[in-house]
Amino acid sequence: MKNFIESGDALTIPAPAAVSSGGVVVAGQLIGVAVSDAASGADVAVQTRGVFDLPKEAALAITLGAAVYWDATAGVVTTTATDNTPLGYATAAALASAATVRVRIG
Repeated sequence: MKNFIESGDALTIPAPAAVSSGGVVVAGQLIGVAVSDAASGADVAVQTRGVFDLPKEAALAITLGAAVYWDATAGVVTTTATDNTPLGYATAAALASAATVRVRIG
């Protein structure tokens, strides 16, 4: 088809802020994980689909299948929707003592 551009699983965009490889990138409603380090404004490949281990809110237990959100202020995954960006779903339970949670984004 003539109008197909790309699958969209990874997009190259200007980094809205400095980001390290594996860091969450939020640009409006677009959310993904940086493939490499990038300075603010530099092009960065962002994976918009997949499963990633991401830092989670301390002392928060997350159940398998729970909807999760990105708290950009704290830089962590949370289950609180208010004032946070929808991220995806937990693909494994995470204990309150765990530092990360496995998340399917996209």
